[in-house]
Amino acid sequence: MRLLIAAALLSTTAIASAQPQPAPARAAANLPRYDARTFFETTAYSMASGDGIGFSRDGRNILISSDKSGVFNVYALPVAGGEPVQITRSTTNATTALSYFPNDDRILFTADQGGNELNHVYVRLPDGTERDLTPGENLKAGFVGWSGDGRTFYLSSNERDRAAFDVYAYDATTYARRLVFTNPGGFFPGEVSRDGRHIVLSKENSSADSDVYLATIGDNAAPRHITPHQGNVAFGAHGFTPDGRTLIYATNETSEFSQAISYDIASGRRTPLIAADWDVSYVAYSPSGRYRTHAVNADGMTQLTIRDTQGNRDVTLRGIPEGMVGGVRFNRDESAIAFTVASDTSPSDIFVADLATGQARRLTNALNPAIDERQLVTATVARFRSYDGVEIPGILYRPREASAANPVPAIVLVHGGPGGQSTRGYSAMVQHLVNNGYAVYAINNRGSSGYGKTFFHMDDRRHGDVDLKDVVASRDWLAGQDWISERVAVMGGSYGGYITAAALAFHPETFDAGVNIFGVTNWVRTLTSIPAWWGAQRAALFDEMGDPATDAERHRAISPLFHADRIRRPLLVVQGANDPRVLQVESDELVAAVRRNNVPVEYVLFPDEGHGFRGKQNRITASDAYLRFLNEHLRR
Repeated sequence: MRLLIAAALLSTTAIASAQPQPAPARAAANLPRYDARTFFETTAYSMASGDGIGFSRDGRNILISSDKSGVFNVYALPVAGGEPVQITRSTTNATTALSYFPNDDRILFTADQGGNELNHVYVRLPDGTERDLTPGENLKAGFVGWSGDGRTFYLSSNERDRAAFDVYAYDATTYARRLVFTNPGGFFPGEVSRDGRHIVLSKENSSADSDVYLATIGDNAAPRHITPHQGNVAFGAHGFTPDGRTLIYATNETSEFSQAISYDIASGRRTPLIAADWDVSYVAYSPSGRYRTHAVNADGMTQLTIRDTQGNRDVTLRGIPEGMVGGVRFNRDESAIAFTVASDTSPSDIFVADLATGQARRLTNALNPAIDERQLVTATVARFRSYDGVEIPGILYRPREASAANPVPAIVLVHGGPGGQSTRGYSAMVQHLVNNGYAVYAINNRGSSGYGKTFFHMDDRRHGDVDLKDVVASRDWLAGQDWISERVAVMGGSYGGYITAAALAFHPETFDAGVNIFGVTNWVRTLTSIPAWWGAQRAALFDEMGDPATDAERHRAISPLFHADRIRRPLLVVQGANDPRVLQVESDELVAAVRRNNVPVEYVLFPDEGHGFRGKQNRITASDAYLRFLNEHLRR
């Protein structure tokens, strides 16, 4: 087992993957160059909610979401093959598929307003009529699942208390609803058992400590605490078995990594279910329980297992390209599945497979046919020793033309969070940069998830310090590769945007330029303006980052806005006006402050976006801006 305990992290042994495998160099003149529009004309496909019903009643269609129209909408994808049929027709708000109804062609879907993350849940009738099932102002609603008999579906809403999500049972015919769980505060509702008897609840105590509870529907008793423990242990809920008798939950109590435990509701007996040398990401079952699926996050790569519990065998999928398999949805009689496959060089495509044979058939072709996939770059996992000897992993993309004779500029790409993870898989933004001659290193600095609990908590209340030092150290490691030039930029979104601005402010000579995508610049303001619907997650974030009521001085010290006079390198800032997490004022003020330094600053503001850019044209505009800015300031 690969345990990321401190001793292992600080060992002085050589790291085999620190020097990435050489890629075949090719003259730049012989490589096709694609613009941002060509990359983003790639179509995004995703499955309906894992808590919903993915196949139509007659089994002929699969419910999916896609940005084929330019904005995410809901589509029906024919199982027999052919173009997906558009169901919703939003031209402004990203709209996502949730579920078919069990016995007819109605669907459930969700959408927010301009990226504000205040999602509502809607029903669409076969005649095209749409109805908001969760009307109201400033509320957020979500889909929880279906009852086993298909007569009831469950939605969550914070309409009663903005800081607490309650759960309502909706009649599938009349849409009449009743409150089945009143959240006293501090709980995040999970799945409702298919027999309608129980609901699983998660509770965040701190960034390192969490619990799982069971509530009995119709019982006014307090939720039952099923994970009592001592010290900091993370617990989470995967869901119920289809018969409702067993709950599967996650814990890192006995391992650096999250493992899956089976909990018998009647007896309280606990049994290890799935253990791995990495985090078990999820566990799910087919409607009858015959098939169990689970995924493991192995070094930034998702590994899926489909287990036939009756035949006591794993289903081997055949006829699919190499890549990450996900989004498994079972048809009604469990004879077939739909799923996605994604790789570094191709976005998620949808396949169907026969469960008896495992033979798969492709239904979509997401990559723009104008792109020769063979010219795109497969990533490698690369590690280096940071400033204090800690091993830092990341995902490295090497342009095909890069060589010792033709070194290329590089970008350190920092993920969001804190606590996120850069993983393998297709990114139009990254491939666009790599195709145009930039090496990209998507760093998983300390504090990233996926590498064990010790590594994850190494930056607690040390943000803008130890994690930033990892990013700074990666610059020297990159520049030490003979195929990378001395010109290196830093780039990131959300928390990664913060690290970008912090790198330019606190290490002003390290990077040659920075791209800050909706990044925090003033932690004092950001932490006090967190939306109420974060609920207990707010307390967990304060535990990790520090409470602004008591740590404001430290937050001010690590906030780039208050040290912007030190920024001397060119900066590009990109922001959505409707962002509820990182307010527009964060970017406005940073841009104004850096401009006072007579430093080149560019600012791209999208009036119709929130925290992340969902409109295809906006993504194209942003990626064009990234490349234009980097070409100007890194290719001198």
